Amino acid sequence: MVHVLSSRILLRPHDPERSRAFYGGDLGLAVYREFGTGPERGTVYFLGGGFLEVSGRTEEGPSPAVRLWLQVADVAAAHEELRAKGVDIVRPPVTEPWGLVEMWIRDPDGTEIVLVEVPAEHPLRLRPGI
Repeated sequence: MVHVLSSRILLRPHDPERSRAFYGGDLGLAVYREFGTGPERGTVYFLGGGFLEVSGRTEEGPSPAVRLWLQVADVAAAHEELRAKGVDIVRPPVTEPWGLVEMWIRDPDGTEIVLVEVPAEHPLRLRPGI
């Protein structure tokens, strides 16, 4: 068995500065650490229980098979805030048949991000036996 001590998602953007402005500015993710120098330096953001590293550069587009899933406290408030900042909103908040409230956005390179609110009555919030 592999004992995982920490984890992070690595993104290689087309334009690192634009991506840092999106993740640090528009989404307001807190910086965990930065490394290197120059425009392709790395920035690691806190991402709930993990991390998101934006570093390096690529000319390839994002894989449609990869999405970021970010749980937030209030999707409606996130929708209003991100809409006001001009973030590319793919789909406004919708309550899914499985009970989660989801909103879909895209980062500047086209990586899809699902913002999810878990309602108080949802089974993900219930802890049987506690």
